[in-house]
Order: sequence, then structure tokens, then C-alpha cells
Amino acid sequence: MKSKIWLSSPHMGGSELNFVNEAYSTNWVAPLGPNVNGFENDIQNFTGAKHCAALSSGTAALHLALILVDVQPGDYVICQSMTFSASANPIAYLGANPVFIDSELETWNMSPEHLEEAIKDGMEGKLKASHSGRMLAAGKPKAIIPVHLYGMPANMEAIVGIADRYDIPIIEDAAESLGSTYRGKSTGVYGRMGVLSFNGNKIITTSGGGALISEDEATIERARFLATQARDDAPHYQHSHIGYNYRMSNILAGIGRGQMKVLPARVQERREINMWYRSFLQDIEGITFQSESDSDYHSNFWLTAITIDPVIVGISREDLRLSLLRDNIESRPLWKPMHLQPIFKDAPYYGQGISDKLFQYGLCLPSGSNLTDGDQERIKESILECLN
Repeated sequence: MKSKIWLSSPHMGGSELNFVNEAYSTNWVAPLGPNVNGFENDIQNFTGAKHCAALSSGTAALHLALILVDVQPGDYVICQSMTFSASANPIAYLGANPVFIDSELETWNMSPEHLEEAIKDGMEGKLKASHSGRMLAAGKPKAIIPVHLYGMPANMEAIVGIADRYDIPIIEDAAESLGSTYRGKSTGVYGRMGVLSFNGNKIITTSGGGALISEDEATIERARFLATQARDDAPHYQHSHIGYNYRMSNILAGIGRGQMKVLPARVQERREINMWYRSFLQDIEGITFQSESDSDYHSNFWLTAITIDPVIVGISREDLRLSLLRDNIESRPLWKPMHLQPIFKDAPYYGQGISDKLFQYGLCLPSGSNLTDGDQERIKESILECLN
């Protein structure tokens, strides 16, 4: 049987073990420690964010961010629909209600037009549940969560302008976009807070982990407090607030420090993979790529994503996915939008079905920075055989 080609597998740089072994030799194997501090500094230096808290996951970071903007049960939070469920689940953790926003065609990310429509309806008490049509008592949303999908920056100029106009904090879900920039600034630094992920399939990994970044020192200090079980400053264990076990371990942070050393190379490698796919697919009528609209956008192309028009191409995205799978090559449909998920079927949704069509026709192709020349040749042959 042919060896497995993964969608996006971990890619070690070589220096990770130095930091991990140092943690072992100094017995810093508990949470926190020098590697955590060093990793946070590395993230700050790379992104330009002033402050950073290394955490156990990107989901934990988003959960804390919502707490920090005082999301309460019954509140409304606006969230991009075209995303992984971890963008929306923390809203439900807090007993709040998501309002899902469709994608725009240019970036596949949050549509500014539908974002403002949802804000206005919420403030006027006109929100409707998607399926029942029941009117919902809303009010001004507590936060806006745009997502930089597959590494592609969202239209942050428009989104920030709307958020500022209505005085609503932005929490950027930059879990997939470390190394991407919009107008020369890293994703994650445009909102009040930014969320990063270092899950095993991300552009760099700590096995499992995430981070919260912000320009505001007090915000990150509060996040660290809540993430370490909210222990009061007392000689005994005393707690005046509900806390969480959300801090990153010193061992995993050591992996992260080694990974940060190769992050620029990983971004370049992913972009080269994207260009390689375009070299043999972009002239095929009916296949389109998620693309940078102009020079304002610089994507890490964490995953190369395409759409396939089955009427024009003669095959569907599912035909191609299954064909690749038979060759032991992993690919994946685009995220199923949150407003189509059974768990969120009654949540308000604003849009025109762009994300529905992206899900119907879209496919993520193997994009790992560790794809060999042989892997690439296998992928190309398999794709072209299916298309032909």
C-alpha cells in the first residue's frame, strides 16, 4: 500500500529538542517556566503584539477572550459562519447566542455588508431565528469574531470600521493565519484580542496549544490569572472568581520555541506549495482558488483551497476527494458553515448562501511544508488522472 500523504502534518525544525531537554534537565516539566516566557516573547516579536499569554489551546484563548469582554448568558456574539466549530463553541460555553455571518466572495471570510446588517437588526430588536423565524430579543452584540480562513486575512479595514462605528470589540480568530499579514501587519493584532492555535496540523505546532495576544497589558494579565485557576494573592488557596486550567506547559512551550525559529521558512514553503498547485490547475476552467485580492493581503496559505464547478469540470469535489483517498492521499471538504450545523440550527444567520456554495464545491488539498518531491508528483498525477 502507498504511504499516507496527510493534509497537513507536523514539521519539526530540529532545535525543538534542545528546549525540551533543557526543561527536563532543569526539572521544569510543570506548567509555566522559562520556555513559556520565551515562547510568549517569540510570539510578540513575530506578530508585533505587545502582550501574549501562552495557553492550552486556541479554543481556551477564545473562551477567555469572551469572558474578558464580559459576555454573559443571553448575550449575542457575532461570528463568521464559514469556520471550524471551535470559533463558535465558546459562545455556547457562556450561555450566549451566536449570530452567524456569511462569507464574501473576495476572501471567503466575514462579509462586512452582512455584518453591519446583523448589528443594526440586533440593536433594533429585529433578529430572527434562522429556521423558526421567531423574533429574538437581542440588543448590541458583545463581540465580533472574524476568522482568517485557511490563512487568508479577512477584510479588516471594513470590519474594524464597522466595529468602531458601533463600539463593539473584535476578537480575531487567527488560529489558521500565523504568518499572514494584512496591510503589512500580522493578523491577530487588529482586534482587541487575537487568538492563535498551535494544534498538530497548524503551520507550526506545540502538539496542542494556543495563545491570546493583545495590545493591552491588563487584558493579558487578567487572562493569565483566569487561566491559572484564578487563585487569589494569598498564602493559602483562595478563589474569588471561577478559574480555568488553561496555561501551556513548559515542555510544549519548548517545542514552540523551536518551531518559531523556522516559522518564516514554513510560511514560504506553504506559499510555494500553493503556487505549485496553481501552476497545473489554475488554467482548468471551473476550478478556482482562494486567492489574495490585492497586495494588502498576504496569506500563509496554511491550506490551499479550491472550488470545483461540477458542471464545467465534469467531476465534483467529492469525486476528487474520494479519488485522492483511494491513492491514500488526504484532502478535506471546506468547513461546513456553522449556520448549517445541527447544534446551531436556530441561530440567526445573515447572508446570501456564499458559504453554503463554498462548502458544496470546496476542497482543501494537501499543503504540508514537509511534502517531498515524490509526494507532490503523486498528488499531481492523482489529481490530473481524476480530472482526465
